[in-house]
This record gives sequence, structure tokens and C-alpha cells, in this order.
Amino acid sequence: MSPGATTIPPADRLPYILTHCRTIAVVGLSPKPHRASFDVARYMQGQGYRIIPVNPNATEVLGEKAYASLTEAAQHEHIDLVNCFRNSEDIAPIVDEAIAIGAKAVWMQLGIRHPAAAAQAEAAGLLVVQDRCLMVDHRVLQSRGLLPA
Repeated sequence: MSPGATTIPPADRLPYILTHCRTIAVVGLSPKPHRASFDVARYMQGQGYRIIPVNPNATEVLGEKAYASLTEAAQHEHIDLVNCFRNSEDIAPIVDEAIAIGAKAVWMQLGIRHPAAAAQAEAAGLLVVQDRCLMVDHRVLQSRGLLPA
């Protein structure tokens, strides 16, 4: 079993996630290039991460097949990290799915927080990030030499 929320010191969690979670399901990934979810996913894809779009209203985003749910995506793909571009009130069922599919971590983008769902995920051994931008944190950690180039 991979290290969980209680075994990785808080200061090491972001580098750990970005080093060990190479396949990212992006829940709420929009096919519209002007949306933040598209920009972040495109950046991460350009950095060598595999992006799995989760959007019931899309068939393909960034050249990858889109799935209606995390559960459906996990039937076809191995998912390490669940990156959430949904409203805070929509997070609890996403966390339930992330736990059920065996994801290593859940990342809630800027402005997204759900303390109860975060606690549930951590209790299940997942690493959790709330109210932070995956792309910004990747750029900062990479510029500091804390991630492989």
C-alpha cells in the first residue's frame, strides 16, 4: 500500500503527489479552451502527466476519451490523482468515488473546499489538497528543484 495522509509530512505532500501520481482524472474538465480546467489539464499533459477527462457532456478532451464518472473511467484507466473542478457542494460524492476506485490523492482546485469530505478521504488513506491550483503548485515546485524536470 502506498503512503497515506498520516505517513507523509505536510511539507512533503505536494511534491509526493506530483512525483508519484502520474495519471490524473480531471473531474469537470471542460472541452472549452478558455476554461481554467482546460488550461490546467493542458499544462499538466504538457508536463508528461496522463489526463483522464471526467465530464458527462464531453466525448473527448485534449485528445483523451472523456468518461461520465470516475467509476466509469476507472473501469478503463488506472487513476492516481483526482483533480476536482466542481463546486464545493459537489465534492463529497467525488471523494466517495475516489476512495472506491483506489485513487492515491484528491486535489480540490482554487476556491474548492470540503472539510468533511477531505477528512473522509484522509481517513481512507488518500492524500488531500484543498483550495490550491495544481498547475501553479507544479510550476513553483519545479522551479525550486523539488520535482524532476
